[in-house]
Amino acid sequence: ILAQGGTHKIALHCYHKHSEAMGKGQAAKPEPTGMAAGLNKGFIVTRREMKMKPSSRRGRKSGRVALVRGVVREVVGFAPYERRMIELIKIGSASTFKRSLKLAKKRLGTHRRGKKKRDEMSEAVSAMRRKA
Repeated sequence: ILAQGGTHKIALHCYHKHSEAMGKGQAAKPEPTGMAAGLNKGFIVTRREMKMKPSSRRGRKSGRVALVRGVVREVVGFAPYERRMIELIKIGSASTFKRSLKLAKKRLGTHRRGKKKRDEMSEAVSAMRRKA
């Protein structure tokens, strides 16, 4: 929307919440119409396929890292608190399952990390049962 302000024009922007343009992993932004106003305003250009940024790759585990962690886990084994968690999970009751989360939270600091560690330890217990 253009507003007349004395001798020059001032562009006033209206912000609309577009569900397709918001957030990561959403649908692509619609092509511009070439018009100066409207939802899809703007000069028509050809979109280039951009190379993935290192920041968007961050946190994804590579094969080499997984292999190294696996070898370290085999050689070193579990930490004392992890062994205690495994014992609690082996008991199998709901209260001990919850207590293992409580123990992990105390050691690791956050609820999310605790849940992840508990899942990892329960996976280790099921792997032990598969071997035996």
